[in-house]
Amino acid sequence: MGLRLKPTQRQRRLGHELRKLREAAGMGAAEACERAGLNKPHLSHIEAGRTACPEPRLRALLSAYGCSDTTLTKALIELTNATGKGWWRAYRDTVDDRGQDLAELESTTTAYRAFDWLHVPGLLQTPAYMRALFTKENPGDDGDLDAYAGFRLRRQRVLTERPAPTFEAVIHEAAFHMGFVDRETMLGQLDHLVELARLPQVSIRLLPFRCAAYPATPGSPFTIHDASAPELSTVYVEQPNTPLFLCDPWHVEHFAADFARISGISLEPLDPGAAGEQSSLGLIQHLRYVL
Repeated sequence: MGLRLKPTQRQRRLGHELRKLREAAGMGAAEACERAGLNKPHLSHIEAGRTACPEPRLRALLSAYGCSDTTLTKALIELTNATGKGWWRAYRDTVDDRGQDLAELESTTTAYRAFDWLHVPGLLQTPAYMRALFTKENPGDDGDLDAYAGFRLRRQRVLTERPAPTFEAVIHEAAFHMGFVDRETMLGQLDHLVELARLPQVSIRLLPFRCAAYPATPGSPFTIHDASAPELSTVYVEQPNTPLFLCDPWHVEHFAADFARISGISLEPLDPGAAGEQSSLGLIQHLRYVL
């Protein structure tokens, strides 16, 4: 079997985690190969995600590294046994590798924590809103727009399919004043957020301009994707050119702390039945009049 020229995020992540376990065990590549019955080039390719690691070989490596965490072991086995041939493959001619990797990551996410100051998070967008966004970012024919919108709409089904993950979002008020969306589209988006807040697993907070403390928000929108094994949690950072998948524990801890801090100074979660000037619903009602 030839080596992969373009490993997916899942394949790279599996190799990254195996290397971390080896290094945590204080084991060099030569010793690991001797214990697991591999040669050094093969192990190097596994750790780089360039070649597969069948379950028996994975178990041999985990045993050599002294990994006794059953939750982590189960999650790594699921990574190595995954085929990557999910619904997102139908969009491979339209959506780039990063988009494909994101959809695959979302298929295993157990909980989301998202912050955005520029847009409404993608999983919460209406079709009209996303089409306005795509038109500004990627001018092209309607066929492209339909494909991009269809891909994002399909991604949104993770919020309602069972078992549905929890989704916590903090959206800065600035996101509702961006000029790429007309008033009618934005009003529809605000109504959509109120409806989504009725889902028991969805929590949406708004961070107003007049917050009680200096927000010191991160420079880029981000989403923390929690995994069944905490070690496999990932931060997805949106950037103008190439989005980032960050998986080192200190990255996850840093962004988790940022999210907790921002949540703490935001308005109370959006509750369709609880109005009030100092609530997220109150801010949405205000935005309906000032936009």
